[in-house]
Amino acid sequence: MFQHLQKFFLNPRSLSTGVAFFIMGFLFGNWATLIPYIKNFYQIDDATLGLILLCLPLGAMTFNPLSAVLIQKYGPTKMCVIGSFLLTSAYMIPLSVSSLTLLSVGMFLVGISITILNISANSIASLIEKHENIHIMSTCHGMFSVGLMSGSLMRSFTLVLGVNEMFHMLLMCGVSFGLIFLTQNKILGIQYGSTKTETHSESRKVRLIIPKGVLLTIIFISVCVNVTEGMMADWASLYMKEIVKTNPIFVGWGLFGYSAMMATGRLFGDGIIPVIGRNKVLMYGASLAVLGLTISIILPYTWSVIIGFGMVGLGVSCGSPILYASAGRYPDLPDSGGLAIMNTYAMGGFLLGPVVIGFISKMASLPVAFGCVAGLGLWWYLLSSKVKLY
Repeated sequence: MFQHLQKFFLNPRSLSTGVAFFIMGFLFGNWATLIPYIKNFYQIDDATLGLILLCLPLGAMTFNPLSAVLIQKYGPTKMCVIGSFLLTSAYMIPLSVSSLTLLSVGMFLVGISITILNISANSIASLIEKHENIHIMSTCHGMFSVGLMSGSLMRSFTLVLGVNEMFHMLLMCGVSFGLIFLTQNKILGIQYGSTKTETHSESRKVRLIIPKGVLLTIIFISVCVNVTEGMMADWASLYMKEIVKTNPIFVGWGLFGYSAMMATGRLFGDGIIPVIGRNKVLMYGASLAVLGLTISIILPYTWSVIIGFGMVGLGVSCGSPILYASAGRYPDLPDSGGLAIMNTYAMGGFLLGPVVIGFISKMASLPVAFGCVAGLGLWWYLLSSKVKLY
């Protein structure tokens, strides 16, 4: 069970790729814990906050097709390093401005940077799996979760120290820049003999298609998984503050419980998935997510919600790694093409889902919005019991 982790952390190529995933999660985790501050600073309601959050997915989905083209032209390694620098720089904007317009622009730029880094990092992980015959996709996504977990705790520490929100984010971006400088040479050094030729030949074949059949079912499951992930990332801290009404020190702990268990599931996923089977892992994951959300809605207390959020994290943990890998192996499409198509819908679910949650919360309540996502978990379970994964 631990052998795959040993291979991952002792391989400088896979570890450096994992750090890119970590940076994505770390910065997002820090941003997510500051969303309640953004709401209070601008004195806006949940629906308006949802519109602000909408700028991030608009940036990501608008730039998604161009990101795939850039990655195929310049290579995933170069774009991974560039995307890391862009994302870290973009995250400094939202907490450094004092107008909703500039905040929206900052979130749009964050979305563009996320899609560049996300596709390039997943492409590198897929290439390493293909050329070195190892399984690292779930562990790489686990590094994202470790980053999310770490980022969600950082504000608790800096709050105790009296650090304001703007300086906190600048400090965290400084940590990210340090990680990029430490790993960029290893990432740029990832080269395989036929990779360049394959990339150029694939670039002529990549095209946006209307998904159907098995690919459409995979995408439907992905949307359910990613809406759940996005809701937890963007609304967990607000749920802890406004519904649970917990001590400010524990506001980020709900997101921590979620991301800690998600990280655990993903880090062990490459060892567990081949044993249990991809479909059963997805079905068990859906059951855990539904149960965790139900507990959080029925028992809105600090520790019960942290436990419930942890169950949700374990439930969603292996969903994205399984589905991304399956999309990458989808027949009649090159790896980069399958990943680009998958990423369009996955990012849509992850980033647009929280916007919808905001409107449902405005019309009804945040617990009702969480209940709607639990309903998606039931659909996720049913689809996972029938689909044939590649």
